[in-house]
Amino acid sequence: MGKAADLSEFDRGQIVMARRLGMNITETARLVGCSRSAVVSIHAKWINDGDTSSRRQGVGPPRVMKEKGRRILSRLAKQNRRQTVAQLTAQYNADPNASVSEHTVQRTLLDMGLCSRRPTRVPLLTKRHRQLRLQ
Repeated sequence: MGKAADLSEFDRGQIVMARRLGMNITETARLVGCSRSAVVSIHAKWINDGDTSSRRQGVGPPRVMKEKGRRILSRLAKQNRRQTVAQLTAQYNADPNASVSEHTVQRTLLDMGLCSRRPTRVPLLTKRHRQLRLQ
């Protein structure tokens, strides 16, 4: 069973305010649209710590490719759109400070919206069409 999405800061504030105004746990949960246990834990966190921020921020390993690296990769990819991921990785790793895998380059390109696509097939222009285009 997966974990539900975190509540927004607004919802967390609503929970704290509703509890301070004297609403019970069930009414507060109905108001916000979350579970009773979420209301209890958020209110307890506010009482103990003074804030209700989520602890999920900053989880996982740090990013291998920083924002500057993403810009460099984007520029390399746009210089020659026909390059493969292996060629782009080799160009990016030519810098002595950079070392990323092909998988990282592929994932970063997809995140930036730079993905491969097949060219569309269209009928060739006739002599008449060429003349009309030149006019």
